[in-house]
Amino acid sequence: MSPVSRVFAGLALSLCSALAYAKDEVVVYSSRIDELIKPVFDAYTAHTGVPIRFITDKEAPLMQRIKAEGANTPADLLLTVDAGNLWQAEQMGILQPVESPLIDSRIPAQYRSSTHAWTGLSLRARTIAYSTDRVKPEALSTYEALAGEAWEGRLCLRTAKKVYNQSLTATLIETHGPAEAEKVVSGWVNNLSTDVFSDDLSVLQAIAAGQCDVGIVNSYYYGRLHRENPNLPVRLYWPNQEGRGVHVNLSGIGLTRHAPHPQAAKALMEWLTGPDAQAIFAEVNQEFPANPQVLPSAEVASWGTFKADPIAVEVAGQRQAEAIRLMDRAGWN
Repeated sequence: MSPVSRVFAGLALSLCSALAYAKDEVVVYSSRIDELIKPVFDAYTAHTGVPIRFITDKEAPLMQRIKAEGANTPADLLLTVDAGNLWQAEQMGILQPVESPLIDSRIPAQYRSSTHAWTGLSLRARTIAYSTDRVKPEALSTYEALAGEAWEGRLCLRTAKKVYNQSLTATLIETHGPAEAEKVVSGWVNNLSTDVFSDDLSVLQAIAAGQCDVGIVNSYYYGRLHRENPNLPVRLYWPNQEGRGVHVNLSGIGLTRHAPHPQAAKALMEWLTGPDAQAIFAEVNQEFPANPQVLPSAEVASWGTFKADPIAVEVAGQRQAEAIRLMDRAGWN
């Protein structure tokens, strides 16, 4: 081959590589902060050579953006937290079903959409946190019991505006019916020791500071705070172990309706449910793997095991509007 031919051959090879790069690139709209997802995406690129471009924002603007972009959206995947948000995205018509026996074999049905519009990737328990100085764990039992007189003036909660609490309330409605669920939520509000907080970290810090004795938080927030301060005078308690079990929600992902790279995006979804990605979620995020074959991190495992509520998490979306109205009636701001 002449030198000129070799140059043209090299240019042709470079052009083919560039076209393959553009063809295989996956674009993710994500409501998770960069530091929690970048390690997973970097690992996938290192493993496959497929680049991932991700844009982060709050879940509502991202979903509206996908809807507004329509067939011209660059987004292949929507990654967000809470089944309530994923269900809303499904109802908006911005996701499409993904038929994947691999995902179905890895992620239990309760953590996936019944229509295959999305799948869970990592789990978080919304559980009870308590002061080790002022509360004996044997005094605790269920979420519902926190509405009792024993906890008057001793409870801290995050705002009702956060989807995590809306989903917990939705499952209370599903389990007990609207009237009984409203009694529980009203009892919680009555037992508040202070105004609601904007985030779970503030709830945990308030318990440690003595502003309240118990609270309801997502488990990974405790993991982050405990990692910074191993002597934190707060522990987690797994409620409802004789009944429904601990309320579990998730972070999850769905394929957009007009994904430019659907096959490459599906491959990424499948990889994210596998052992390598699940282990990264567990270690970096202090979350529980959605794939039950993957163990949690040593830190998370040290919190002990629990029975999870078997209710399908998509109920959180189906009853979200009802839950918001109930919380408003109960005075949960």
